[in-house]
Amino acid sequence: MGTSLLTSGPTHNGMIAIFRYDRAMSAEPRPHRVAVLALDGVYPFELGIPARVFGSADGRYLVHTCALDGPSVRTNADFSVTVDHGPELLARADTVVIPPFDTERITRTPSPALHAALTTLRPNTRLVSICTAAFVLAATGLLDGRPATTHWALTDIFRAWYPRVDLDPDVLFVDDGDLLTSAGAASGVDVCLHLVRRDHGSEVANHVARMCVVPPWRDGGQAQYIEHPVPAPDRTGTATTRQWALEHLDTPLSLARLAAHARMSRRTFVRRFTEEVGTSPGRWLTAQRVERARHLLETTDLTVDEVASRVGFATGASLRQHLRTALGVSPAAYRRTFRRTAS
Repeated sequence: MGTSLLTSGPTHNGMIAIFRYDRAMSAEPRPHRVAVLALDGVYPFELGIPARVFGSADGRYLVHTCALDGPSVRTNADFSVTVDHGPELLARADTVVIPPFDTERITRTPSPALHAALTTLRPNTRLVSICTAAFVLAATGLLDGRPATTHWALTDIFRAWYPRVDLDPDVLFVDDGDLLTSAGAASGVDVCLHLVRRDHGSEVANHVARMCVVPPWRDGGQAQYIEHPVPAPDRTGTATTRQWALEHLDTPLSLARLAAHARMSRRTFVRRFTEEVGTSPGRWLTAQRVERARHLLETTDLTVDEVASRVGFATGASLRQHLRTALGVSPAAYRRTFRRTAS
């Protein structure tokens, strides 16, 4: 068609045709369109993450926020926000991000308006959920048979409602191609930075991270943020021995020594311990040593070898291995994240 236009028209039309062709060939690619869907009870912090992260990528993304029912959206704070776009924005988006909302508004099935809005998405549209928004994707069946994550505190109810989803509560986010789910709050930053890295490479993602004053990549998963309180001891079963073991973590604690303290045979001790705690004595002991090591890494300047000695691991290498297995990070990385410094 371009050749026909050049040969059949006057010279000045031909010049115009060449000019238009060259512009079309050399034009910059259009920005990637991101739609942020603000649902009732949205968390304001997470609502602003996509615009802040993608908006720092030097024009590579165009971010707009939309709502389902009118311009005013209530947040979970003491104010509402006004949104300029309606659900029709979703049909034009390349990526749709759904921020979390108040847990009191979580339902097992989506509202008719939400379900209808999600059916307007074009094929290959990327869907991203942050925290509780994973419930939205799961309720529509989009996560059936696929890996996903959500906030660790909601995993029990999520699994009960959506057993077909392959839920991993220990990670910061899950990238399953066109479906990405992330854990709570700041993990929304992690998944958005991950998308920038996936779309444009590490150099652009690192630039965006510097602009947002956040680390370009966080080691480990949300397992390192979960609190595991030790139950109060009682005077029955193995509870007294468990409390004694916590006071002697820096010493060798063999199964024979634990059973002797409980005045039981080793076989009986293992059976009673597993019934009461839900795991074996060895696994429980390792978990308690890791917990104590976390505390020392956060609150002291002890070296890794010194921490290992104080919690009963034979070497610093053993501590590194156990911490990475449990939390996915090294002692040094954990300390950088959680170190409490004096003002």
